[in-house]
Amino acid sequence: MTERVLSKKDIFENVPVTKALYTMAIPTIISQLISLIYNMVDAFFIGRTGNSYMMAATSLTLTLVMLNIAFSNLFGIGGGSFIARLMGEKREAEAKSVSSFCVYGAVGIAVLYSLLVGIFLEPILKFFGTSEATYLYAKQYTIWVIVIGSLPAILSATLAHLLRNVGCAKQASFGLSSGGILNVILDPLFMFVILPGGYEVVGAALATLISNVFSCVFLLVVFKKAGKTAPLSVNPARISSVRGDNVKAVFAVGVPSAILTGLFDVANICVNMLSSAHNDLVLAGMGIVMKVERIPNAINIGVCQGMLPIVAYNYAAKNMERMKATVRTSRIAGLGISFISIVLLELFAKPVTTFFLSTNTQDMETAVKTIGYATVFLQIRCLASPVQFLNYHTSYCLQAMGKGVATMLHAVVRELVFYIPFMYVLDRSFGETGLAAALPVGEAFGAIFALLLLKFLLKRN
Repeated sequence: MTERVLSKKDIFENVPVTKALYTMAIPTIISQLISLIYNMVDAFFIGRTGNSYMMAATSLTLTLVMLNIAFSNLFGIGGGSFIARLMGEKREAEAKSVSSFCVYGAVGIAVLYSLLVGIFLEPILKFFGTSEATYLYAKQYTIWVIVIGSLPAILSATLAHLLRNVGCAKQASFGLSSGGILNVILDPLFMFVILPGGYEVVGAALATLISNVFSCVFLLVVFKKAGKTAPLSVNPARISSVRGDNVKAVFAVGVPSAILTGLFDVANICVNMLSSAHNDLVLAGMGIVMKVERIPNAINIGVCQGMLPIVAYNYAAKNMERMKATVRTSRIAGLGISFISIVLLELFAKPVTTFFLSTNTQDMETAVKTIGYATVFLQIRCLASPVQFLNYHTSYCLQAMGKGVATMLHAVVRELVFYIPFMYVLDRSFGETGLAAALPVGEAFGAIFALLLLKFLLKRN
Protein backbone atom coordinates (compact mmCIF):
# COMPACT_ATOMS: atom_id res chain seq x y z
CA MET A 1 0.00 0.00 0.00
CA THR A 2 1.53 3.34 -1.02
CA GLU A 3 1.69 6.26 1.38
CA ARG A 4 -0.79 9.03 0.69
CA VAL A 5 0.79 12.15 -0.78
CA LEU A 6 0.41 15.02 1.66
CA SER A 7 -1.51 18.04 0.44
CA LYS A 8 -0.30 21.56 1.17
CA LYS A 9 -3.17 21.95 3.67
CA ASP A 10 -2.05 18.77 5.46
CA ILE A 11 1.51 20.05 5.75
CA PHE A 12 0.53 23.45 7.10
CA GLU A 13 -2.38 22.42 9.35
CA ASN A 14 -2.78 18.73 10.16
CA VAL A 15 0.19 16.34 10.19
CA PRO A 16 2.52 16.15 13.23
CA VAL A 17 4.99 19.01 13.34
CA THR A 18 8.03 16.76 12.99
CA LYS A 19 6.65 15.17 9.83
CA ALA A 20 5.60 18.53 8.37
CA LEU A 21 9.03 20.00 9.05
CA TYR A 22 10.70 16.93 7.57
CA THR A 23 8.55 17.18 4.44
CA MET A 24 9.39 20.84 3.91
CA ALA A 25 12.99 20.92 5.14
CA ILE A 26 14.57 17.85 3.53
CA PRO A 27 14.11 19.02 -0.09
CA THR A 28 15.25 22.49 0.96
CA ILE A 29 18.38 21.12 2.66
CA ILE A 30 19.19 19.08 -0.44
CA SER A 31 18.69 22.18 -2.56
CA GLN A 32 20.94 24.25 -0.29
CA LEU A 33 23.70 21.66 -0.37
CA ILE A 34 23.63 21.18 -4.12
CA SER A 35 23.43 24.93 -4.67
CA LEU A 36 26.70 25.17 -2.77
CA ILE A 37 28.23 23.31 -5.67
CA TYR A 38 28.04 26.52 -7.71
CA ASN A 39 30.86 27.93 -5.61
CA MET A 40 32.32 24.80 -4.04
CA VAL A 41 32.99 23.13 -7.35
CA ASP A 42 34.53 26.32 -8.70
CA ALA A 43 36.81 26.44 -5.65
CA PHE A 44 37.69 22.75 -5.94
CA PHE A 45 38.71 22.88 -9.59
CA ILE A 46 40.50 26.21 -9.22
CA GLY A 47 42.33 24.60 -6.32
CA ARG A 48 43.55 21.84 -8.67
CA THR A 49 45.72 24.50 -10.34
CA GLY A 50 47.52 25.11 -7.04
CA ASN A 51 47.27 28.85 -7.76
CA SER A 52 46.60 30.58 -4.43
CA TYR A 53 46.02 33.91 -6.20
CA MET A 54 43.15 32.48 -8.26
CA MET A 55 41.70 31.13 -5.00
CA ALA A 56 42.08 34.51 -3.29
CA ALA A 57 40.42 36.29 -6.23
CA THR A 58 37.34 34.05 -6.21
CA SER A 59 37.13 34.53 -2.43
CA LEU A 60 36.92 38.28 -2.98
CA THR A 61 34.10 37.90 -5.52
CA LEU A 62 32.05 35.92 -2.99
CA THR A 63 30.93 39.30 -1.65
CA LEU A 64 29.31 40.19 -4.98
CA VAL A 65 27.75 36.73 -5.27
CA MET A 66 26.24 37.14 -1.80
CA LEU A 67 24.57 40.36 -2.98
CA ASN A 68 22.72 38.22 -5.54
CA ILE A 69 21.32 36.32 -2.55
CA ALA A 70 20.42 39.56 -0.76
CA PHE A 71 18.43 40.83 -3.73
CA SER A 72 16.65 37.49 -4.20
CA ASN A 73 15.70 37.60 -0.49
CA LEU A 74 14.12 41.03 -1.01
CA PHE A 75 11.35 39.59 -3.16
CA GLY A 76 11.75 35.86 -2.47
CA ILE A 77 11.62 35.82 1.33
CA GLY A 78 9.73 39.10 1.64
CA GLY A 79 7.11 37.98 -0.87
CA GLY A 80 7.20 34.31 0.07
CA SER A 81 6.56 34.81 3.78
CA PHE A 82 3.74 37.26 3.00
CA ILE A 83 2.17 34.84 0.52
CA ALA A 84 2.25 32.08 3.17
CA ARG A 85 0.49 34.41 5.62
CA LEU A 86 -2.10 35.34 2.98
CA MET A 87 -2.74 31.61 2.46
CA GLY A 88 -3.23 31.20 6.22
CA GLU A 89 -5.84 33.97 6.03
CA LYS A 90 -7.47 32.38 2.92
CA ARG A 91 -6.65 35.40 0.70
CA GLU A 92 -5.23 33.45 -2.22
CA ALA A 93 -6.29 35.87 -4.99
CA GLU A 94 -4.17 38.58 -3.39
CA ALA A 95 -1.32 36.11 -2.98
CA LYS A 96 -1.35 35.41 -6.71
CA SER A 97 -0.99 39.10 -7.55
CA VAL A 98 1.78 39.53 -4.97
CA SER A 99 3.72 36.66 -6.54
CA SER A 100 3.64 38.38 -9.94
CA PHE A 101 4.86 41.62 -8.37
CA CYS A 102 7.76 39.75 -6.75
CA VAL A 103 8.83 38.03 -9.98
CA TYR A 104 9.08 41.24 -11.97
CA GLY A 105 10.56 43.12 -9.04
CA ALA A 106 13.38 40.55 -8.96
CA VAL A 107 13.98 41.04 -12.69
CA GLY A 108 14.20 44.81 -12.30
CA ILE A 109 16.64 44.80 -9.40
CA ALA A 110 18.83 42.17 -11.08
CA VAL A 111 19.22 44.31 -14.21
CA LEU A 112 20.02 47.40 -12.11
CA TYR A 113 22.62 45.51 -10.06
CA SER A 114 24.34 44.16 -13.17
CA LEU A 115 24.56 47.63 -14.71
CA LEU A 116 26.00 49.22 -11.58
CA VAL A 117 28.67 46.54 -11.11
CA GLY A 118 29.59 46.74 -14.79
CA ILE A 119 30.00 50.53 -14.66
CA PHE A 120 31.99 50.62 -11.40
CA LEU A 121 33.79 47.28 -11.69
CA GLU A 122 37.38 48.46 -11.18
CA PRO A 123 36.83 50.65 -8.09
CA ILE A 124 34.60 47.97 -6.54
CA LEU A 125 37.26 45.27 -6.88
CA LYS A 126 40.00 47.58 -5.65
CA PHE A 127 37.87 48.46 -2.61
CA PHE A 128 37.34 44.77 -1.84
CA GLY A 129 41.10 44.30 -1.52
CA THR A 130 42.34 42.93 -4.84
CA SER A 131 46.09 43.16 -5.42
CA GLU A 132 48.06 43.18 -8.66
CA ALA A 133 48.22 39.39 -8.42
CA THR A 134 44.46 38.89 -7.94
CA TYR A 135 42.74 41.74 -9.81
CA LEU A 136 42.59 40.15 -13.29
CA TYR A 137 41.17 36.87 -11.97
CA ALA A 138 38.55 38.70 -9.87
CA LYS A 139 37.55 40.82 -12.87
CA GLN A 140 37.16 37.77 -15.11
CA TYR A 141 34.89 35.99 -12.64
CA THR A 142 32.80 39.08 -11.86
CA ILE A 143 32.06 39.95 -15.49
CA TRP A 144 30.59 36.54 -16.29
CA VAL A 145 28.89 35.67 -12.97
CA ILE A 146 27.65 39.12 -11.88
CA VAL A 147 27.58 41.59 -14.79
CA ILE A 148 26.15 39.05 -17.22
CA GLY A 149 24.81 36.42 -14.82
CA SER A 150 22.98 38.24 -12.02
CA LEU A 151 19.57 38.13 -13.75
CA PRO A 152 19.26 34.32 -13.94
CA ALA A 153 20.87 33.90 -10.51
CA ILE A 154 18.56 36.35 -8.70
CA LEU A 155 15.42 35.30 -10.57
CA SER A 156 15.96 31.56 -10.03
CA ALA A 157 16.52 32.04 -6.28
CA THR A 158 13.41 34.26 -6.04
CA LEU A 159 11.26 31.72 -7.87
CA ALA A 160 12.53 28.94 -5.59
CA HIS A 161 11.62 30.95 -2.46
CA LEU A 162 8.11 31.65 -3.76
CA LEU A 163 7.55 28.01 -4.75
CA ARG A 164 8.76 26.81 -1.35
CA ASN A 165 6.42 29.11 0.54
CA VAL A 166 3.31 27.74 -1.16
CA GLY A 167 4.33 24.18 -0.31
CA CYS A 168 6.23 23.27 -3.50
CA ALA A 169 9.53 22.58 -1.73
CA LYS A 170 10.42 19.55 -3.88
CA GLN A 171 10.00 21.42 -7.15
CA ALA A 172 12.08 24.35 -5.87
CA SER A 173 14.76 21.97 -4.66
CA PHE A 174 14.93 20.09 -7.95
CA GLY A 175 15.22 23.28 -9.98
CA LEU A 176 18.15 24.65 -8.00
CA SER A 177 19.79 21.24 -7.60
CA SER A 178 19.73 20.51 -11.33
CA GLY A 179 21.75 23.66 -11.94
CA GLY A 180 24.30 22.59 -9.35
CA ILE A 181 24.68 19.17 -10.95
CA LEU A 182 25.13 20.77 -14.35
CA ASN A 183 27.84 22.99 -12.88
CA VAL A 184 29.76 19.90 -11.71
CA ILE A 185 29.77 18.61 -15.28
CA LEU A 186 30.62 21.89 -16.99
CA ASP A 187 33.37 23.15 -14.66
CA PRO A 188 36.16 20.74 -15.64
CA LEU A 189 35.01 20.83 -19.27
CA PHE A 190 35.40 24.61 -19.59
CA MET A 191 38.39 24.93 -17.28
CA PHE A 192 40.64 22.15 -18.54
CA VAL A 193 39.34 21.12 -21.98
CA ILE A 194 37.72 23.99 -23.88
CA LEU A 195 39.74 26.98 -22.62
CA PRO A 196 43.56 27.24 -22.62
CA GLY A 197 45.73 27.25 -19.49
CA GLY A 198 45.55 30.44 -17.45
CA TYR A 199 41.81 30.84 -18.13
CA GLU A 200 40.58 28.48 -15.41
CA VAL A 201 38.72 31.29 -13.61
CA VAL A 202 36.91 32.24 -16.83
CA GLY A 203 35.98 28.58 -17.34
CA ALA A 204 34.56 28.32 -13.82
CA ALA A 205 32.57 31.52 -14.33
CA LEU A 206 31.11 30.37 -17.64
CA ALA A 207 30.04 27.06 -16.10
CA THR A 208 28.31 28.91 -13.27
CA LEU A 209 26.55 31.27 -15.68
CA ILE A 210 25.21 28.46 -17.87
CA SER A 211 24.06 26.50 -14.80
CA ASN A 212 22.19 29.53 -13.44
CA VAL A 213 20.47 30.07 -16.79
CA PHE A 214 19.39 26.43 -16.86
CA SER A 215 17.95 26.60 -13.31
CA CYS A 216 16.15 29.85 -14.10
CA VAL A 217 14.45 28.53 -17.24
CA PHE A 218 13.48 25.28 -15.50
CA LEU A 219 12.00 27.10 -12.48
CA LEU A 220 10.06 29.50 -14.71
CA VAL A 221 8.37 26.53 -16.39
CA VAL A 222 7.63 24.89 -13.01
CA PHE A 223 6.40 28.19 -11.56
CA LYS A 224 3.95 28.75 -14.39
CA LYS A 225 2.66 25.17 -14.10
CA ALA A 226 2.32 25.43 -10.30
CA GLY A 227 0.22 28.57 -10.79
CA LYS A 228 -2.67 26.38 -11.96
CA THR A 229 -3.22 25.09 -8.40
CA ALA A 230 -1.17 27.41 -6.16
CA PRO A 231 -1.38 31.19 -5.66
CA LEU A 232 1.48 31.93 -8.10
CA SER A 233 1.53 33.93 -11.33
CA VAL A 234 3.93 35.38 -13.91
CA ASN A 235 1.21 37.49 -15.52
CA PRO A 236 2.42 41.14 -15.47
CA ALA A 237 -1.17 42.38 -15.71
CA ARG A 238 -1.75 41.23 -12.14
CA ILE A 239 0.77 43.75 -10.80
CA SER A 240 -1.74 46.59 -11.25
CA SER A 241 -4.06 44.91 -8.73
CA VAL A 242 -1.43 44.79 -5.98
CA ARG A 243 -2.47 47.20 -3.24
CA GLY A 244 -0.09 49.57 -1.52
CA ASP A 245 -0.39 47.76 1.82
CA ASN A 246 0.58 44.48 0.10
CA VAL A 247 3.70 46.07 -1.36
CA LYS A 248 4.49 47.45 2.07
CA ALA A 249 4.08 43.98 3.60
CA VAL A 250 6.50 42.47 1.07
CA PHE A 251 9.13 45.11 1.75
CA ALA A 252 8.52 45.06 5.51
CA VAL A 253 10.15 41.62 5.60
CA GLY A 254 12.05 41.66 2.31
CA VAL A 255 14.11 44.79 3.00
CA PRO A 256 15.32 43.62 6.44
CA SER A 257 16.05 40.16 4.96
CA ALA A 258 18.08 41.74 2.15
CA ILE A 259 19.86 44.02 4.61
CA LEU A 260 20.60 41.02 6.82
CA THR A 261 22.37 39.33 3.92
CA GLY A 262 23.93 42.63 2.91
CA LEU A 263 25.35 43.11 6.41
CA PHE A 264 26.69 39.56 6.26
CA ASP A 265 28.32 40.67 3.02
CA VAL A 266 29.77 43.76 4.70
CA ALA A 267 31.25 41.48 7.35
CA ASN A 268 32.82 39.35 4.61
CA ILE A 269 34.29 42.49 3.03
CA CYS A 270 35.85 43.36 6.38
CA VAL A 271 37.23 39.81 6.74
CA ASN A 272 38.72 40.00 3.24
CA MET A 273 40.24 43.43 3.81
CA LEU A 274 41.78 42.42 7.14
CA SER A 275 42.99 39.11 5.70
CA SER A 276 44.58 40.73 2.65
CA ALA A 277 46.29 43.25 4.95
CA HIS A 278 48.23 40.29 6.38
CA ASN A 279 49.01 38.74 2.97
CA ASP A 280 47.33 37.05 -0.01
CA LEU A 281 47.88 33.58 1.47
CA VAL A 282 45.94 34.47 4.62
CA LEU A 283 43.18 35.76 2.33
CA ALA A 284 43.21 32.53 0.32
CA GLY A 285 43.16 30.41 3.49
CA MET A 286 40.25 32.38 4.92
CA GLY A 287 38.46 32.06 1.58
CA ILE A 288 38.77 28.27 1.72
CA VAL A 289 37.37 28.20 5.26
CA MET A 290 34.45 30.46 4.36
CA LYS A 291 33.49 27.92 1.68
CA VAL A 292 33.87 24.88 3.97
CA GLU A 293 31.79 26.37 6.79
CA ARG A 294 28.96 27.01 4.35
CA ILE A 295 28.23 23.26 4.38
CA PRO A 296 26.76 23.08 7.93
CA ASN A 297 25.34 26.58 7.42
CA ALA A 298 23.53 25.41 4.27
CA ILE A 299 21.94 22.51 6.15
CA ASN A 300 20.79 24.77 8.95
CA ILE A 301 19.47 27.41 6.55
CA GLY A 302 17.58 24.59 4.83
CA VAL A 303 15.97 23.72 8.18
CA CYS A 304 15.03 27.37 8.70
CA GLN A 305 13.64 27.82 5.18
CA GLY A 306 11.59 24.65 5.57
CA MET A 307 10.28 25.99 8.88
CA LEU A 308 9.40 29.49 7.63
CA PRO A 309 6.20 28.81 5.62
CA ILE A 310 4.76 26.57 8.36
CA VAL A 311 5.41 29.22 11.00
CA ALA A 312 4.08 32.02 8.76
CA TYR A 313 0.91 30.12 7.84
CA ASN A 314 0.05 29.18 11.42
CA TYR A 315 0.94 32.61 12.76
CA ALA A 316 -1.56 34.16 10.35
CA ALA A 317 -4.12 31.42 11.11
CA LYS A 318 -3.75 32.18 14.87
CA ASN A 319 -2.66 28.59 15.58
CA MET A 320 0.03 29.64 18.05
CA GLU A 321 0.47 26.19 19.59
CA ARG A 322 1.45 24.62 16.25
CA MET A 323 3.61 27.62 15.36
CA LYS A 324 5.59 27.43 18.60
CA ALA A 325 5.96 23.65 18.28
CA THR A 326 7.46 24.17 14.82
CA VAL A 327 9.89 26.74 16.22
CA ARG A 328 11.01 24.37 19.01
CA THR A 329 11.37 21.32 16.77
CA SER A 330 13.42 23.13 14.14
CA ARG A 331 15.66 24.65 16.81
CA ILE A 332 16.48 21.23 18.28
CA ALA A 333 17.24 19.83 14.81
CA GLY A 334 19.53 22.72 13.88
CA LEU A 335 21.49 22.61 17.13
CA GLY A 336 22.04 18.87 16.72
CA ILE A 337 23.42 19.40 13.22
CA SER A 338 25.66 22.21 14.49
CA PHE A 339 27.31 20.19 17.25
CA ILE A 340 27.93 17.26 14.91
CA SER A 341 29.58 19.62 12.42
CA ILE A 342 31.95 20.94 15.10
CA VAL A 343 33.17 17.43 15.90
CA LEU A 344 33.70 16.52 12.24
CA LEU A 345 35.45 19.76 11.26
CA GLU A 346 37.76 19.70 14.28
CA LEU A 347 38.79 16.14 13.48
CA PHE A 348 39.17 16.55 9.72
CA ALA A 349 40.15 20.21 9.32
CA LYS A 350 43.39 19.56 7.43
CA PRO A 351 42.09 17.00 4.89
CA VAL A 352 38.99 19.12 4.28
CA THR A 353 41.03 22.25 3.52
CA THR A 354 43.55 20.26 1.44
CA PHE A 355 40.62 19.13 -0.69
CA PHE A 356 40.29 22.71 -1.95
CA LEU A 357 43.93 23.37 -2.83
CA SER A 358 46.37 20.96 -4.43
CA THR A 359 49.96 20.83 -3.20
CA ASN A 360 51.06 18.74 -6.20
CA THR A 361 52.02 21.76 -8.26
CA GLN A 362 55.09 23.86 -9.00
CA ASP A 363 53.86 26.45 -6.50
CA MET A 364 53.81 23.89 -3.70
CA GLU A 365 55.33 26.16 -1.04
CA THR A 366 52.58 28.79 -1.17
CA ALA A 367 49.89 26.08 -1.36
CA VAL A 368 51.22 24.39 1.79
CA LYS A 369 51.30 27.71 3.66
CA THR A 370 47.75 28.50 2.53
CA ILE A 371 46.49 25.12 3.79
CA GLY A 372 48.24 25.71 7.10
CA TYR A 373 46.38 28.97 7.58
CA ALA A 374 43.08 27.43 6.47
CA THR A 375 43.37 24.48 8.89
CA VAL A 376 43.87 26.74 11.92
CA PHE A 377 41.13 29.14 10.83
CA LEU A 378 38.63 26.32 10.32
CA GLN A 379 39.27 24.79 13.74
CA ILE A 380 38.54 28.17 15.31
CA ARG A 381 35.61 29.36 13.18
CA CYS A 382 33.68 26.06 13.22
CA LEU A 383 33.01 26.65 16.93
CA ALA A 384 30.52 29.31 15.85
CA SER A 385 28.12 26.80 14.26
CA PRO A 386 25.54 26.43 17.12
CA VAL A 387 25.28 30.15 17.90
CA GLN A 388 25.30 30.98 14.20
CA PHE A 389 22.31 28.66 13.76
CA LEU A 390 20.45 30.36 16.61
CA ASN A 391 20.91 33.68 14.81
CA TYR A 392 19.63 32.23 11.51
CA HIS A 393 16.72 30.51 13.26
CA THR A 394 15.59 33.62 15.09
CA SER A 395 15.85 35.75 11.96
CA TYR A 396 13.68 33.33 9.95
CA CYS A 397 11.12 33.17 12.78
CA LEU A 398 10.89 36.96 12.80
CA GLN A 399 10.50 37.05 9.02
CA ALA A 400 7.79 34.37 9.15
CA MET A 401 5.86 36.48 11.66
CA GLY A 402 6.23 39.57 9.47
CA LYS A 403 8.35 41.34 12.12
CA GLY A 404 10.44 43.44 9.76
CA VAL A 405 11.62 46.00 12.34
CA ALA A 406 12.73 43.26 14.73
CA THR A 407 14.52 41.45 11.89
CA MET A 408 16.35 44.66 11.04
CA LEU A 409 17.25 45.31 14.66
CA HIS A 410 18.66 41.82 15.09
CA ALA A 411 20.69 42.11 11.88
CA VAL A 412 22.21 45.45 12.87
CA VAL A 413 23.06 44.36 16.40
CA ARG A 414 24.46 41.02 15.25
CA GLU A 415 26.80 42.39 12.59
CA LEU A 416 27.49 46.04 13.42
CA VAL A 417 27.42 45.98 17.21
CA PHE A 418 29.08 42.62 17.83
CA TYR A 419 30.74 40.74 14.95
CA ILE A 420 32.50 43.49 12.97
CA PRO A 421 33.83 45.38 16.04
CA PHE A 422 35.12 42.11 17.52
CA MET A 423 36.78 41.42 14.17
CA TYR A 424 38.90 44.56 14.34
CA VAL A 425 39.64 44.32 18.07
CA LEU A 426 40.71 40.66 17.99
CA ASP A 427 42.67 41.03 14.75
CA ARG A 428 44.60 43.93 16.24
CA SER A 429 45.21 42.03 19.48
CA PHE A 430 45.98 38.52 18.21
CA GLY A 431 46.60 38.81 14.46
CA GLU A 432 45.00 36.46 11.93
CA THR A 433 43.95 33.89 14.57
CA GLY A 434 42.11 36.67 16.41
CA LEU A 435 40.36 37.54 13.16
CA ALA A 436 39.16 33.92 12.91
CA ALA A 437 38.05 33.92 16.57
CA ALA A 438 35.83 36.98 15.98
CA LEU A 439 33.16 34.77 14.35
CA PRO A 440 32.33 32.51 17.34
CA VAL A 441 32.63 35.42 19.79
CA GLY A 442 30.49 37.82 17.77
CA GLU A 443 27.85 35.22 16.89
CA ALA A 444 27.55 34.15 20.55
CA PHE A 445 26.68 37.68 21.65
CA GLY A 446 24.33 38.01 18.67
CA ALA A 447 22.56 34.76 19.58
CA ILE A 448 21.94 35.89 23.17
CA PHE A 449 20.33 39.08 21.90
CA ALA A 450 18.31 37.11 19.30
CA LEU A 451 16.85 34.66 21.82
CA LEU A 452 15.84 37.44 24.19
CA LEU A 453 14.20 39.34 21.33
CA LEU A 454 12.24 36.29 20.09
CA LYS A 455 11.14 35.40 23.63
CA PHE A 456 9.83 38.92 24.14
CA LEU A 457 7.87 38.91 20.86
CA LEU A 458 6.37 35.44 21.43
CA LYS A 459 5.11 36.50 24.88
CA ARG A 460 3.21 39.33 23.25
CA ASN A 461 1.27 36.94 20.97
